[in-house]
Amino acid sequence: MADLDDIIDGKDFALNTPAKNEAFFLKGAGAYDWGMQNRLARIFRPDTGRTVMLAFDHGYFQGPTTGLERVDVNISPLFDYADVLMCTRGMLRTSVPASTRKPIVMRASGGNSIMSELSNETVAVDMEDALRMNVSAMAAQVYIGSEFEHKSINNVIRLIDAGNRVGMPTLAVTGVGKDMARDARYFGLATRIAAEIGAQYVKSYFVEDGFERVCAGCPVPIVIAGGKKIPEKEALEVAYKAVDQGAAGVDMGRNIFRAADPVAMIQAVSAVVHELLPPAQAFEMYKDLSQRVVAA
Repeated sequence: MADLDDIIDGKDFALNTPAKNEAFFLKGAGAYDWGMQNRLARIFRPDTGRTVMLAFDHGYFQGPTTGLERVDVNISPLFDYADVLMCTRGMLRTSVPASTRKPIVMRASGGNSIMSELSNETVAVDMEDALRMNVSAMAAQVYIGSEFEHKSINNVIRLIDAGNRVGMPTLAVTGVGKDMARDARYFGLATRIAAEIGAQYVKSYFVEDGFERVCAGCPVPIVIAGGKKIPEKEALEVAYKAVDQGAAGVDMGRNIFRAADPVAMIQAVSAVVHELLPPAQAFEMYKDLSQRVVAA
């Protein structure tokens, strides 16, 4: 406890140094409160403005899919190389050690499965529980043009409103139905709607034609989904093109944990995202890291 002994008047007030208020580094986030900005600064690296999120939340509707049979065995070796972990609260509490010092983006929508209509989701995590788990953001799917479009948008709005009250960012994830076109027009519409209703950042898909316009038309950061498993070299090329055209990083799952060498792959992806390493060099890095493991 402070006492009254040894009180000395201050002398060094740096009178010739103006007080400095630094602008926040992240797109669209300059007007947020300190807590919201602080959580976003855990998700996005301040030195690059980008992020590598490791997604392993697929089980919330797919069950124990290939690569996620045992998160504690297959996914935990990747934690140290990711900037962010994206998972459900059940997997966080059962399979992610509390000593893990990585920010968590919590999958907060659910109520569906591969046996039913995917767009029919509900909010599956209460904000109080998210705070109890010390997460850095909440994520929910938004299905523009789907049967349950209105319900999915309302889910995200509820999370945004609850999050704004406590400084918790919301990630709006653009879901694509089976019959929807995966083109710049659709993703431009979906990402803009998500930003307009107040999402702090958006997850979308990369498209070859027009992705730069999708990013330019969205006033908050976009991270790209890895999507279905493709060859490692192609996945690195997609990550590079996306970041080069304006994406603020990746939220990649299957193209990392289903790679021949997941640990090498996540390091190569990180080099692409944060160092803008060209994909050909990143693929050579991946192969080199893989060979070192084999040799050891």
